[in-house]
Amino acid sequence: MKLRLLNLCAALVLSPSLFAAEIGEKIPACEIMQAADAKSYAGKVLYIDFWASWCPPCAQSFPFMNELSHDLKDKGLQIIAINMDATLEDTQAFLGKYPANFTVMTDVDEHCAKNFAIKAMPSSFLIDRKGVIRSTHLGFRDDDAKAIRALIEQLLAETPTPQ
Repeated sequence: MKLRLLNLCAALVLSPSLFAAEIGEKIPACEIMQAADAKSYAGKVLYIDFWASWCPPCAQSFPFMNELSHDLKDKGLQIIAINMDATLEDTQAFLGKYPANFTVMTDVDEHCAKNFAIKAMPSSFLIDRKGVIRSTHLGFRDDDAKAIRALIEQLLAETPTPQ
């Protein structure tokens, strides 16, 4: 029993650092994004948002993300909302109430969520044009919108240096 408890504690301590999406690091591997033609994201600022239909703050964030997409897509912003629902029916019902004018993907096996070390719904990540995580945000309140938008506009204004 004691050995199992130690193994569990070690796993909890070590696991987040194995794949955690940390500010200043490259974006973690995400199979569904790679399968969706990752070349189309090259050189863009990414706003990656993990969400679920049962999450009230997620419903609040969708109009905000639609606004961002409308206003900033032509400047190089790509919004990718990654759904964590257990059933497609839940996802479709949510999207019927809160349509998305941006890319929506489903992470059925939770591969991406694990690699990003998702801790809350929604969890958002701002990725610069070089693929480096520049900001993370847990949850969503309407008061968050102004600060998030300012960070996105700052990243869009940066000129990428050749790699």
